[in-house]
Parts: sequence; C-alpha cells; structure tokens
Amino acid sequence: MHATRNTLSENARTMSVELLNKHLAASIDLEGQVKQAHWNVRGPNFIALHKLFDTVAAAVSTYSDQIAERTGGLGGTAEGTVQVAAAHSFLVPYDLGVDDGTRHVFAVAGSLAAFGESSRAAISVASAQGDLETADLFTEVARGIDQQLWLVESHTAPKASVRPSH
Repeated sequence: MHATRNTLSENARTMSVELLNKHLAASIDLEGQVKQAHWNVRGPNFIALHKLFDTVAAAVSTYSDQIAERTGGLGGTAEGTVQVAAAHSFLVPYDLGVDDGTRHVFAVAGSLAAFGESSRAAISVASAQGDLETADLFTEVARGIDQQLWLVESHTAPKASVRPSH
C-alpha cells in the first residue's frame, strides 16, 4: 500500500483494494467481451446491435476507470493490465465463434448479469469493512450495469404472456 492520509484503517483499505482489483479485472474482461460482440455481430439487427454494444462497452470502460481510481485513492495499485484481467476475471470466457446477433445478446447479457451480481455482493462486503465510499461506488456500478443489461435484454424476443381477463 502507498502512503496516504485517507483515514480508513489500513486493513479496510487493503480489503477494499483486493475487492476493487477483482472487479477491475472482470470489468476489463467485460469491456473486451462487449467489444468482441460489437466487432463481430451479423444479421438483420446488425446496426442496432453494433451501436448498442459500442455504447455498453463505453459505459463499462467508465466503470473500470472509476474502480481503478478508487483503488489508487485508497493507496492501492490498480492492477489493470490485460494479462492480470485475463488471469483474474470471474466472468465466463466469451465464445469467439459467435456472429449471430441473438447469440451475442445472450452472451453479453450473461456477462453483464454476472458482473452486476458480483457488484451487488461487493456493496455488502465494502460496507461490512467500514468503507462506505467503496460501497457507494459499487452501488453506482451495479445500477449502471443493470441499466446496460436492460438495454441488451430488450433485444430478445418477448415471451408470450397470458393476461387475465377482466
């Protein structure tokens, strides 16, 4: 840990830095997965999905930056290289053979959902160690990832629903 005048205990800062770096690795992987979909999507909804995936990747990049900067602010080192991300990401590897838009939507949605779930769990972990600012960051990230998930899942065919008659 680097010297800092941050008043959180070193123990809390160390645990938060580990939590943040775990999510930094996954966010870098997530951005790469979404760009993979952006570059390789094909089909009748090409332009809509191509633009959507680019927008989602940009949002994820913003979250990566915020996570890395919080790490530095706590006196830690942001471990944001591609090599570290590949070694430490908790996301399921992306299938490189995908080109169909529907399959990309399914894969990207799955990765967004997994990242969102882990971000929500991180809120409780950071709060329990007394780092409410990191918990707040994960709240912002989870809210943003949920929005991106909604946008991506909106490209799936709706299931038939039965409405009760009045």
